[in-house]
Amino acid sequence: MTAVCPACDAADYAVDVAARAQTVALSVPTIRCAACIGSIEKALNDLPGVREARVNLTLKRVSVVTNLPAEQLVATLEDAGYPAHPFDAAALGQATDAVGRDLLMRMGIAGFAMMNVMLLSVAVWSGATDATRDLFHLISAGIALPAALYAAQPFFENAMRALKAGHLNMDVPISLAIILAGGMSLYEALNGGAHAYFDAALSLTFFLLIGRYLEHRTRAAARSAATELSALEVRTALRKVGDTVEDVALDALKVGDAILVPTGVRVPVDGPLTSAESFTDRSFLTGESDPVTHCKGDLLQAGEINLGAPFEMTAEALGQDTRLSRIARLVETAENVRNRYTTLADKAASFYAPAVHLLAAATFLGWLLVSGDPRHSLNIAIAVLIITCPCALGLAVPAVSTAAIGHLYRRGLLVKSGSALERLAEVNRVILDKTGTLTKPGFDFDLGTLTESDKSVAMGLAQASSHPVSLALRQYLGATPAAQLSDVKEHSGRGISAKWGETKVALGKPQWVGTEGTGLGFRISENVYLLPAHEIERPGAGGLVEALHEQGFDETEMISGDNVAKTRALAGKLGIARWLAGVSPEAKHQHVDALKQEGQRPCMVGDGINDTVALTAAHASVAPGTALDAARNAADVVMLNDTLADLPILFATARKAVSLYRQNFGIAFCYNAVAIPIAVMGFATPLMAALAMSFSSITVLLNAMRARTVR
Repeated sequence: MTAVCPACDAADYAVDVAARAQTVALSVPTIRCAACIGSIEKALNDLPGVREARVNLTLKRVSVVTNLPAEQLVATLEDAGYPAHPFDAAALGQATDAVGRDLLMRMGIAGFAMMNVMLLSVAVWSGATDATRDLFHLISAGIALPAALYAAQPFFENAMRALKAGHLNMDVPISLAIILAGGMSLYEALNGGAHAYFDAALSLTFFLLIGRYLEHRTRAAARSAATELSALEVRTALRKVGDTVEDVALDALKVGDAILVPTGVRVPVDGPLTSAESFTDRSFLTGESDPVTHCKGDLLQAGEINLGAPFEMTAEALGQDTRLSRIARLVETAENVRNRYTTLADKAASFYAPAVHLLAAATFLGWLLVSGDPRHSLNIAIAVLIITCPCALGLAVPAVSTAAIGHLYRRGLLVKSGSALERLAEVNRVILDKTGTLTKPGFDFDLGTLTESDKSVAMGLAQASSHPVSLALRQYLGATPAAQLSDVKEHSGRGISAKWGETKVALGKPQWVGTEGTGLGFRISENVYLLPAHEIERPGAGGLVEALHEQGFDETEMISGDNVAKTRALAGKLGIARWLAGVSPEAKHQHVDALKQEGQRPCMVGDGINDTVALTAAHASVAPGTALDAARNAADVVMLNDTLADLPILFATARKAVSLYRQNFGIAFCYNAVAIPIAVMGFATPLMAALAMSFSSITVLLNAMRARTVR
């Protein structure tokens, strides 16, 4: 539906765009605890027009059933001390773990069938013969074949895909062993044979499903960062036609349209400013902590947030042509490159799969030449396939990954990517973002000699401003009561003025109120104060460089979209010799790519949209828990705790995990070195094969538990 209103009433129009309730999704990255949930839900539920507000702590999102526009909800949360962004949940679809449930179901069926068939096998191994043995074999066939055919479907499907593509993977010998074991066992059962391999086929399936499920659990349930970026784009805009303003869908806009951007709303398109001036928060894209003042003709970009009075602009780049969309495409490209990373398990499979097939074929041909009995030769070849079961290899990586990831989670580090540990172990350079990563959101202030009444006036002025530094001052003052002010005026790009009784007061840029320095200027009548604002270092930042040096990283660098002065000051304080300032998202990506071209394997640590491309393009990446959704989803690891102190432990654990991977591969190959000659010479019975498989798998699992010992 299209609504029309006078241009002069644009601010009122933003409050009354919908006649019926809808669900509005907001991303609130600073949600951390139950107290946050209570504060946010209370602030929103107290608004007239809000039917219900519910917080999802895990996703750091709020769902609001309301007829109010998203920008009013965002402003309310800002006043409550929780920065928020509109979020289009419909763009992401439904999140379900159908794969995990499917693997669990198949694992349960394989395990239940395996136990029952083994009970029957014990009777055969104990001496049952003739009709009794044949009956037990047929009952085993009735249990095992349907169970194996259903439970092993993931291996069959992967094997078929590999064969259609013209190559072998680990699932090819697995599938062949299951099919041949089941088929040959059925033949033996129907023809009164003494041996059947039903239990071995099921135990092979069961153990490998355990490995497949453990591997699945190490992968993130999070979505593509490129999709998250798309979900954070503005979906509607206010188009000005003559003296009226229309609320239209973004895809209805055309190049050259006049766009009105109300206070507190994100810029929907790229284009030049046509109003005299504007005042926006560009940190959403660049990481620059200070808002930016624009003059007529300056280029505005989708994603900026209007902090001043409503302004007009001309649409120049729409949809996929905006800078935000170009960044999303860069992220998607980088994700595809990372997904082609070859893990140790893949490398082992490329060698192991053809070797097993060649060995089984050679065994069959050798025994056929020696004995002349195809049935006996095939039995021995199948025994070779079973006893060289890839269970230990299949468990080698996921068992260690699960143990290491669980250990890191208890330290507040959530590993989201299946190959992340291997890539983290290979990292030889760490790149740190500044704002939001080495520093926390907000500022500390030096209030000097301000009295309690002065602080009360400052609180009243801060509450009237949407400037990020004013919001930080409001949070810093906490429970300080706000003074009653009148004649409050916001001066775009400069500050707030008002009257306290008959006394003129102001808060804003130091030069505007009559002082010099960095921070906020504060004036009460003729008294002028400078309130220096200091960025808050994240806990653990102070000793991080030294700790990383002890881990073997010779050089750590900082790269920031912030200005040179702030970047240089923090780098000097933290002992970071190599740093870059004023870097755009595209330039961060280019810097990471340049390092990779030099043979470096960088790990990027960042939190903003401006870091997302670099996070995805880096060899490995880490994001704080307070990062925006897109950055968290682009990263391999999310730091759940509010500290950087455990970052070195991440690299140490990753290196330990890769060492254990290799040890487990060694255990598997040693097992095969002993078991293969026994099977090839025809001495392996089904009982021996099943016991040998179980022993090798348990040994690998026990060795994997050592990943929990890193301190």
